[in-house]
Amino acid sequence: MDSKNNKNNHDIIDDDLYEEIDEEELHELVKEEQRKAIERSKNKKAAPKRPFPKWMFWVIAVAMTFNVLAFFPQIISIPAIDFLQTSSTLSQNKDIQAFKEAVVVVETDEGKGTGFSINQQGKILTNEHVVEGYDTVIVSFPELGLYEAEVVERYPEIDVAVLQTEDEEAFPYLTIDDQYQVSQSEDIRFIGNPLFFNGIANEGNIAGTVKLDSWDKEVMMIQAPVYRGNSGSPIINKAGDVIGVIFATLDHQSNGRVGLYVPISYFTEM
Repeated sequence: MDSKNNKNNHDIIDDDLYEEIDEEELHELVKEEQRKAIERSKNKKAAPKRPFPKWMFWVIAVAMTFNVLAFFPQIISIPAIDFLQTSSTLSQNKDIQAFKEAVVVVETDEGKGTGFSINQQGKILTNEHVVEGYDTVIVSFPELGLYEAEVVERYPEIDVAVLQTEDEEAFPYLTIDDQYQVSQSEDIRFIGNPLFFNGIANEGNIAGTVKLDSWDKEVMMIQAPVYRGNSGSPIINKAGDVIGVIFATLDHQSNGRVGLYVPISYFTEM
């Protein structure tokens, strides 16, 4: 496999694929707009009535249309539609359906990321930056619901954290393969909670290795649609085993925008 040891300074890494949720700020904005609307209503009643020109109506209508169109891509973009279609197709596969049962939403007060169970006792892997600053988090299994999980291990040098649920239940889980040797252009699959969606299955291929300035070891690049919320998504090979954990994206000069994952062997070696 071609190694990208000499990282170009123009490469831009996004090492935070954690999806922030600021509902309080949104609530305050709504309240402020309501207050302004009430004030405008009072002023309108106090002011003498004038005929409302039709041309002004059309100007406002056009402006509102442009605002909606500007905001719409943030919710449903063309790439988003593409990965939803891909996920729907992949999810027809029984193996993918089984894999998805072990992939969880990891929630904190600040947002959400992805994690996955690696044994029946509910031991979960995710990114360290997803749970940074928290000792306990909420995890949500697709079929089993919500559970509280404690952050029991942290490995910031490889951006991995271990969570442990407190319930004595047989959890679905994924198997890991820390001996697997990937090859260039090899097909992989991954499951996560990107953008505003949960349990999205997607696919891509291995694009090579890269040495980041802040890392001691090389990490893997994938050509795949990786978005915010995919932090902690498992990389799954054709055999159905986890071989890595997504933690970032990179604007790479040679390969363009790629996803980055830490090989699972880095975790088992800790």
